[in-house]
Amino acid sequence: MGTKRTDAEQQIAELLRTAKKSLRLSVAFLSRLDGTTQHLEVVESSVPFLFQEGVTQMQETTLCQAILDKELPAVIPDLKHFPAAMRLPAARMPRIRSYVSVPVTLSDGTLYGTFCAAGLTSDRDLTQRDKALMDVLASAASVIIEPQVKEAERRNGIEQRLDPITAGGGPVVALQPIVDLATGLRVGSEALSRFPAEWEQTPDVVFAEAHSVGRGDQLELLALARAADLLDRVDGYVAMNVSPGTLLTPECAALLSRLPADRVLLELSEHDPVDDYDQLLAALAPFRAAGLRLAIDDVGAGFSSLRHIVVTSPDVIKIDRSLVTAVDSDSVRSILIRSLVDFARGLGARVVAEGIETPEEAATLRALDVDYGQGWHFGRPAVPPPHPAHAAEPALPGGIPVPRQGRLAVELG
Repeated sequence: MGTKRTDAEQQIAELLRTAKKSLRLSVAFLSRLDGTTQHLEVVESSVPFLFQEGVTQMQETTLCQAILDKELPAVIPDLKHFPAAMRLPAARMPRIRSYVSVPVTLSDGTLYGTFCAAGLTSDRDLTQRDKALMDVLASAASVIIEPQVKEAERRNGIEQRLDPITAGGGPVVALQPIVDLATGLRVGSEALSRFPAEWEQTPDVVFAEAHSVGRGDQLELLALARAADLLDRVDGYVAMNVSPGTLLTPECAALLSRLPADRVLLELSEHDPVDDYDQLLAALAPFRAAGLRLAIDDVGAGFSSLRHIVVTSPDVIKIDRSLVTAVDSDSVRSILIRSLVDFARGLGARVVAEGIETPEEAATLRALDVDYGQGWHFGRPAVPPPHPAHAAEPALPGGIPVPRQGRLAVELG
């Protein structure tokens, strides 16, 4: 064989060897049928030069299809007794004369292919009992095959969804304002990726799925580029999300090197694993030296990765919305947030609270000395228009003013 078999293929091969030995035939194989083509996926043969893995043929011309269509019986001791069989290519090359074929069906009833055994001579000893054995072996094969089929379907579904997004230059990126809780002034914005509503998936799920099929770095870089395109539309900094793995790619370094570092806040999620902190810090060092600031996102959503904070010494700690919601009426949340603020002060970092939706939450967070706030109370994510030459000063919900375009905005740090 040209390629090494997978564990699943080895298990299938064992079943085929059982079929071949029990039926005393020349070959046993598993085929996949895709509607037009039969693919020989795993083959156990005494004459390998005639039966090889990877060989394909037109499905409609195969013995398997004729048996599935009930034109031929599942057990054929002698093809010469069936004119319909003798008209098929298999009767001439490789000159099959005895044959048993049963369907391989997945748990949802989907036909995957066939589990077959064949001989180059007739075999009048083949009976329905041999078909019963093949049925059992085919059922065992389907159990082995199904996880791979489901995984392939999952991957194909993700790929098909991502293709038009990446071809179009990446996801839509909207900006959500971040304000100074003490002054009410906008200090920056977070760039948030948006995907088609019909997907019914949050952005973190979409990015995770993209990474699972090897396209996460590509999708993240496209989102970063889209966020960078919005820098000239807003004042203050723009917070951009990136995973540690993507951050370590040369493409990400090239992109960051083209940006105004002092206007970028790079957010790493508390949930993203870091395999090598030294490598991460080395990748960040030149950009932080140029003015780029680092934030650890989702802090408090589980306290699972506080090591991110200890090792990277971020400029900003972003408190997860799970702690922020109803903080005005929950003393436990208030105590936790107060402890995070004190922790951040000790590190010399500023604190942003995410998910603020009410004036009461904003007032409580301000009293807890949280520096900055983000959430629907201050504004929903939106794609900003290009900078107008002159603009009246707008106001955010709750009477919080937004700096006029061109006014120097307060920034973190």
